[in-house]
Amino acid sequence: MLNRKHIRRRFEQVASRFDSADFVHATTREGLLSRLEPVLIEAKTVIDLGAATGSTSRALEKRFKKANVISVDIAHSMLCEARKKKSWLSRASYAQADAVALPFRNACVDLVFANMLLPWLDDPTPVFTEVARVLRKNGVFAFTTLGPDSLREIARAWGQVDAEAHVNRFSDMHNLGDGLVNAGLRDPVVDVDRLSINYKNSERLFADLTNSGARNTLIARSPTLTGKGPFDAMIAALTDADRGDITLNLELIYGHCWGSGPKMDPENYRIDATQIPLRRS
Repeated sequence: MLNRKHIRRRFEQVASRFDSADFVHATTREGLLSRLEPVLIEAKTVIDLGAATGSTSRALEKRFKKANVISVDIAHSMLCEARKKKSWLSRASYAQADAVALPFRNACVDLVFANMLLPWLDDPTPVFTEVARVLRKNGVFAFTTLGPDSLREIARAWGQVDAEAHVNRFSDMHNLGDGLVNAGLRDPVVDVDRLSINYKNSERLFADLTNSGARNTLIARSPTLTGKGPFDAMIAALTDADRGDITLNLELIYGHCWGSGPKMDPENYRIDATQIPLRRS
């Protein structure tokens, strides 16, 4: 399980450096936007969920020129960085909030766009439920996340050194699809792509992991610092013996689905008696 407090603190700390290491986010953002091109969306209100420094929000503003785009992130410093880049013509707004408790009323949003938010959740169900609540009927929820084949090279390398937890476990596309439907969203469309990233050395790899906030935030992580010996042994196991470089593979999951509108509360269900036709004998 992930430590939510540590995640928030890490993103608060790396906001000013995040854009230097957001190439995975940029890849999935463009991939998801291209997948949405055939989907007809008349958006007046758009939420960029897990907006970070606002790169996706700005792309959504260009795509949906008449929409009010709201950047939502759990880290205040990320939103401050986003505001710095705001155009004076922009109508964007900002909200610091947790994705599991959105500060919006029911059925008020036309599009929720969540680029690489889900990897930071133990269980996406509460977020899916919140998205289903705020999304209008026939509104669109679009998301990207990492699949279970991601970062296995790091997990295997650490596995040769110790038995501690170092890499998060990511949900597969089938579980995500089931979770979306169970939350009240409908007709999920999910597909998978692959991305290989090559690093010339471990220093560059861990600089990117640090600047993107992607260091170990597992609750089960060791409470003590890893010594130089075990760390060097992990790097040796991770590095290709012939080429001297490091290759990581990511399983990229893209998905979108539609809102069903607010669920009817059985306790508040009412029938208009005037609409019941009379039975004639």
